Amino acid sequence: MKLVVTGGAGYIGSVVTSQLLDDGHEVTVVDDLSTGHRDAVPDGAQFVQARIHDAADFLSPDVDGVLHFAAKSLVGESVEKPELYWENNVVGSHALLEAVRGHGIERFVFSSTAACYGEPDVSPITEDVTPSPINPYGHSKLAVDMMLTDYAKAHGLGATSLRYFNVGGARGRFGERHAIETHLIPNLLKVPAGQRDRAAVFGTDYPTPDGTAVRDYLHVVDLGRAHLLALATSSPGTHRIFNLGSGTGYSVNDVLAACREVTGHELPADEHPRRPGDPATLVASSARALEQLGWQPELGLREIVSDAWGFMQESGR
Repeated sequence: MKLVVTGGAGYIGSVVTSQLLDDGHEVTVVDDLSTGHRDAVPDGAQFVQARIHDAADFLSPDVDGVLHFAAKSLVGESVEKPELYWENNVVGSHALLEAVRGHGIERFVFSSTAACYGEPDVSPITEDVTPSPINPYGHSKLAVDMMLTDYAKAHGLGATSLRYFNVGGARGRFGERHAIETHLIPNLLKVPAGQRDRAAVFGTDYPTPDGTAVRDYLHVVDLGRAHLLALATSSPGTHRIFNLGSGTGYSVNDVLAACREVTGHELPADEHPRRPGDPATLVASSARALEQLGWQPELGLREIVSDAWGFMQESGR
């Protein structure tokens, strides 16, 4: 298929692009490089530097599908500057969808987020949980999900939203490198990499087995496979939503132990009070993805940490 990947110079977009190319697809990456990296675009993909707002200029009727990763995604920034998130994530996505509709493109896969659910009091989280985002980032992603439902119903678009939880790991030279890093695993690995002296653990008094917060971690390679399956099984006039996770909760202490094992570093950590708004447990149910896509994760926490560590060592980041 001839495909367009928006945000393909970013972390997840670059991994998925590499998988699409290996699967024999023709891929054009579109990225404005505001947070992505030109050297992260896989060899073999065409590259267009543009905003998604200008989709009418880079889409064409011969495109078979769009995979949409381009978005601003910092929760804290979204609270301080919500206007950026509505303008980029929502207004930009609307322009992209209008161009998709105008060219008659039938397949659309959207990088959504577990932030759509907010802080539900049930675990594991299924797609039947009522969305209740608690920040502008989550609001903006849910708005796009709602747009996709309407476009599928009215215009026959075959759309899939993939809501993922915590993603980690790497695929060869394609890995995680954010100017502002908010994710636990790369931040922990900065200690053995010599970029920090000590790690930080926020909250040791949660109602969990070891007192630290429990989260669901998914390898980016497994995540990418789900995008390829979603694309292949797209159905006109249908908007599907899938949660993607391992279905297994790992505590912060579990992740810390895995990082120590993989790196061979003692990785000292300081304990701090809980951060406001951090729930005790967030774990996804991926039963619907297994049933309808035939997808389930194959790589566990140790592989996630090992591949992330390998990427940091090889890239010097």
